[in-house]
Amino acid sequence: MTSSALKIDWDSIGHYLQDQKWRLNNIYTIINKHGDNCIFEFNWAQKQLYDNIWYSNIILKARQLGISTFVCLLFLDVCLFKDNIAAGIIAHTREDAEHMFKRIKFAYDNLDPDLKAYRPATISSARELVFNNNSSLRVGTSMRGSTLQYLHISEFGKICAHFPDKAREIVTGSLNTLGNRQHVFIESTAEGKEGYFYDLCKQSENFQIAKKKLTPLDYKFHFFPWYKCPDYSEKQNGAIPKEIQEYFVGLEEKGIDITDNQRFWYYKKLLIQKDDMKREYPSTPDESFESAIDGSFYAKWIREARFEGRVGNVPWDRQSRVSLAFDPGYLDSCAIVFFQCIGQEIHIIDYYENSGEGLSHYLSIIKAKPYVYESYFGPHDIESHQFSTGLSTKEVGASMGVSFITLPTLKTRLEDGIEAVRNLFPRFWIDEKNCTGLIKCIENYRKEFDVNYQIYKSKPVHDKFSHGADALRYMAIAIKTHIDSSKGGMSEAEAERMYNKYHPIFT
Repeated sequence: MTSSALKIDWDSIGHYLQDQKWRLNNIYTIINKHGDNCIFEFNWAQKQLYDNIWYSNIILKARQLGISTFVCLLFLDVCLFKDNIAAGIIAHTREDAEHMFKRIKFAYDNLDPDLKAYRPATISSARELVFNNNSSLRVGTSMRGSTLQYLHISEFGKICAHFPDKAREIVTGSLNTLGNRQHVFIESTAEGKEGYFYDLCKQSENFQIAKKKLTPLDYKFHFFPWYKCPDYSEKQNGAIPKEIQEYFVGLEEKGIDITDNQRFWYYKKLLIQKDDMKREYPSTPDESFESAIDGSFYAKWIREARFEGRVGNVPWDRQSRVSLAFDPGYLDSCAIVFFQCIGQEIHIIDYYENSGEGLSHYLSIIKAKPYVYESYFGPHDIESHQFSTGLSTKEVGASMGVSFITLPTLKTRLEDGIEAVRNLFPRFWIDEKNCTGLIKCIENYRKEFDVNYQIYKSKPVHDKFSHGADALRYMAIAIKTHIDSSKGGMSEAEAERMYNKYHPIFT
């Protein structure tokens, strides 16, 4: 089709205009993935979403399924054919907002001339269309102060991960612009196991599993995996590594059947996407949140550990003593990692974190555990004297029968500590049940994002996940400077062998 506006034969199809589903598949022009102008028609994901629309919708998806395009056209259609409608679309960035508005404007500009004459845009700005029926459609990065009947929030997972203050503003401001029975669509790929998007997805998924009857304020969960897309298939031309085949066997055990051509497509895509594959092209909802968030310090390492089965049931070895790494934290928070060194393996068997408690509380938790302890490690902070007592953490511990070992301050303490964790990660075995909180810290410990320059800084974000990550770092420093050195350490050849034993796809 050319770039000229669509011309409708009113005599033959005018009566169909009363049907919204027909309109959405017949009168709107888009530019497709190939750069061609064409009439928009539902793909499988868009049809499934349309047929299952609820008042409040949360959408977890694979990439490039056209969900945002669908919602843009749905909102345009509602504004054109209903009076007094206010619709708003919130994008991740200003550039994304402008791009989404161009899609809407393009579809409107290419409508049938008679329809445009019947429903002219009385206001047409860079981000807003206002029509002669008092309906309007606006795109931006916030909608506070508006009163809306339709709201779409695009890539909310990324907003929650990189702009938590903005996410809170959207939840407290933009979502509150909607009435009880209005429509909201929140969609995104996943971005870590934290934030409003993750919480809404898990809550709505649990409602779905329990087959709970939804109220208009309850979010309906929509999940669109990669393997349902007919485009995500490639004729097999070569072998697929055993490790990847085992992944597909795991999917089959969950009742997900994947063809050989789909497997080959996935494998070739994985070679490029690597750590981002499960986030961008998830097979299950849980899998999408396993993928590390952008800027994560330990993304590859925790994924390797999961893939190799080193995150799971790691029982306490009663024949070996337990050591702990203690982070006195900041603003009265504290994290403790309990670990055992079994040969060259490092078994992380337990984790405890709390805040608002004194040292005596944490020491009582330590003593209440059934473990027989070998060493108690802490950073140089434990030798700092508290203003209130005049005693250091180390001195208070000694008075209660706990002898802390002060870890050295490395030349570049933070960077060396993070690198020590990475170097030791191939030796980690982490108990998933007892260390749930620590695993969350590992997955969410990430670099600070510079909003102005749109780059990651080397400095980590200081938030609730940094305490567990700090304790893990102190554990790595303790092993490097005390435990391994006392055993003569691991040879460079052995360290290289352990690091390189994993499949090259993860390097």
